[in-house]
Amino acid sequence: MLNPRQVISSLKQNIGKVIVGKDEVIELLLIAMMCKGHVLIEDVPGTGKTTMVSALAKSLDCSFNRIQFTPDVVPSDVTGFTMVNFKTGEMEFHPGAIMCQIALADEINRTSPKTQSSLLEVMEEYQVTVDGVTHPLPKPFMVLATQNPTEFVGTYPLPEAQMDRFFIRISMGYPTLEEEMAVLDRFSGTSKPQATLAPVCSAKDVIEMQNMIGNVYCSKEVRHYIASIAAMTRTHPSLQLGVSTRGAIALIRGAQACALLNERDYILPEDVQRMVLPVLAHRIMPSAEAKMKGISAERILIAVVENVPVPLRLS
Repeated sequence: MLNPRQVISSLKQNIGKVIVGKDEVIELLLIAMMCKGHVLIEDVPGTGKTTMVSALAKSLDCSFNRIQFTPDVVPSDVTGFTMVNFKTGEMEFHPGAIMCQIALADEINRTSPKTQSSLLEVMEEYQVTVDGVTHPLPKPFMVLATQNPTEFVGTYPLPEAQMDRFFIRISMGYPTLEEEMAVLDRFSGTSKPQATLAPVCSAKDVIEMQNMIGNVYCSKEVRHYIASIAAMTRTHPSLQLGVSTRGAIALIRGAQACALLNERDYILPEDVQRMVLPVLAHRIMPSAEAKMKGISAERILIAVVENVPVPLRLS
């Protein structure tokens, strides 16, 4: 039987050949993969966002496409289009770049809102509809999007509906001095570290891990704990947009994955607490007054979790 902990450990070790000192970020990325979730990687340019996604794709025996989003990219570039085959006289579907198993949406907030919206059906329904015909996406399927901070030149903020479709949001952050020295050492040779990577996990293994998530037990007390966290964000005075039901479901899924990686078949409150920030922080919106005071979404979520009673007994 497949051991998820061993598979994730192998993937972390393989990606770690390229990405230095970001074990927690890599594990969150892999948890999202286990939960059939999509990932938004937000950080300043040059911190390794695209490199990490490329390393993940090379570690999986899955098809991979990169879409470089720019203002002139149109929805049909992403989803595909139909046109007449002049030899047969019939309409033919030409797949877009999204028709793959691992899709990198690079600098997603540099394209227009119209093109951004072309990903809404893809991320929620795992299918593409072109001219009334629905085309299912291959399994497993995952969108990994990178974006620069919204205050950077030439960026379009993602709408709330699209932000809510991302399972987690992660940030790379700058490396420490020692980590940066290790990066410089790896990238100062004649070949890039990515070229040495080989697949350590198959598509079948990923699908099997994804199917195991639903078997992790979530007690009534833990469900009440998650629902209470979500409910408190909807009435919090410093928030103008609280957590959606989709966000609460994602929090359960993330906690199930944490439990599975710890070789448990049930969720503990600690699993929920670990996933609160990466799963929920991008789904809430601080009020204008909170923004003026410099209060971040993460700070509000921490306060919410501290004020929700933790279940002491699980059924």
